[in-house]
Amino acid sequence: MNQIGASELIINDRGAVYHLNLRPEELANTIITVGDPGRVAEVSKYFDKIEGKYEHREFITHTGLVGNKRISVVSTGIGPDNIDIVLNELDALVNIDFETRTLKPNQTKLTIVRMGTSGSLQASIPVDSFVASTHGLGIDNLLNFYKLLNNEEELQILQAFNVHTQIGQNGLQPYIAAASTHILKEFVSGFHQGITVTCPGFYGPQGRILRLPLQFPDLINQLTHFQFGQHRISNFEMETSAIYGLGKLLNHNCLSLSAIVANRVEQTFSKDGGKAVESLIVKSLEILSSIK
Repeated sequence: MNQIGASELIINDRGAVYHLNLRPEELANTIITVGDPGRVAEVSKYFDKIEGKYEHREFITHTGLVGNKRISVVSTGIGPDNIDIVLNELDALVNIDFETRTLKPNQTKLTIVRMGTSGSLQASIPVDSFVASTHGLGIDNLLNFYKLLNNEEELQILQAFNVHTQIGQNGLQPYIAAASTHILKEFVSGFHQGITVTCPGFYGPQGRILRLPLQFPDLINQLTHFQFGQHRISNFEMETSAIYGLGKLLNHNCLSLSAIVANRVEQTFSKDGGKAVESLIVKSLEILSSIK
């Protein structure tokens, strides 16, 4: 079997994968990702036991137990580019033998759940509510560097989106991937569901105008009014499609959960976004810890 080169998978002096600074035994098979490094402790404070804390740059990991369930919470930083690092290194930790630098014969399937904040694109999804993303639709370019194959429904949604927005006329190549139904079905009560659009930035890519003119000034309106069958765009943020796309390719169960802190249609903002996020953490940990 071919060895993976030292320049392709960087392992540091303590035998840990480079960016995450984690050794294989330091990672649980159930993983929560958060964008903000400061939010890691806001999740792990609910652990019954913390086994270890690991840190490198913006990537902080706490691994511990909630009841009998072993869970790691990992900060990713912001954006699809960071997700490329985190998802590939999480997979390497369980599916590559660090001693031989070869693929393990038996693949381990991780459960990866993003918990973050987001902006609603529907008047019916108010601030301080929660969204479980059925799909991640990326208007960034990350998954265009990989061979992502779509099922028929995904292709139909993507085609309808391209026709509706005409966004591809300006050189963008949107992509789409669905959530893991195995996990999504557990997050129904108390959650809105819909397509989450992932943007490669916070200002122009999300239709915000400060001093610069926009290439897509009608983006918010187009996203809000998109519909394909029962599918509508519920919200947008900066990581979900990358997690879903890479998770699908690597054969992991992935889900993205968002606390809505802004409603771009109503132009409202949460009075206490931190409280909304904490409520999402508590509710989601309870569900996650009970999944077999």
